[in-house]
Amino acid sequence: MNPLCGRCNQVVYPTEKVNCLDKYWHKGCFSCEVCKMTLNMKNYKGFEKRPYCNAHYPKTNFTCVADTPENLRLKQQSKMQSQVHYREDFEKNKGKGFSVVADTPELQRIKKTQDQISNIKYHEEFEKRKVGGDAPLTPSSPNQGAYQSPAASQNFHFEPAPEPVRQAAAAPPPSSGKRYRAVYDYVAADDDEVSFMDGDVIVDVQQIDEGWMYGRVERTGQQGMLPANYVEAI
Repeated sequence: MNPLCGRCNQVVYPTEKVNCLDKYWHKGCFSCEVCKMTLNMKNYKGFEKRPYCNAHYPKTNFTCVADTPENLRLKQQSKMQSQVHYREDFEKNKGKGFSVVADTPELQRIKKTQDQISNIKYHEEFEKRKVGGDAPLTPSSPNQGAYQSPAASQNFHFEPAPEPVRQAAAAPPPSSGKRYRAVYDYVAADDDEVSFMDGDVIVDVQQIDEGWMYGRVERTGQQGMLPANYVEAI
């Protein structure tokens, strides 16, 4: 018995039969569902057991899933399960190795506080040893705590050394005959210094060090210390 056509539902004879998409078609009935263009076995595309041309073949598009209460519940449940698995893995692996800890602001604050405490303890220990007789800062035996010297401690802040205070020089012996001429004006800054003007003659000069001399201003008769770079030898 001859089958029926999938399009016109009429009998299909063997001479005009097309077998495709689990159905039998007349050659003229095997056409696109949209534009009715006649198709063949080389250019057709099947969708839900219906023939289509390439231009009208249905395109499969993705659909957006709405955030329904059921979807939100499933999402929250998946998140909770993920956290449970994470905690289980953490408990299993705890103590098996060292982990790298991120340098967070809280850890930086704790580290800074520890450094300050260490610095305070160092100063206290330094003052105790200083009062006790300037004992050395290194431990005297292996049983004592490991105490670092100032050079080895990164937290120790050195105080700048005070500037040397120039001591008043005693009056030199009687005149030695050296004479100098002032090349700049100079105003005494201390009681043991002497003021002079450009061109004044300085007599009875004694060298104290590379920067200072002791002499008497011939014009005023005053004597005291004066800077060596303000005068020149006659």
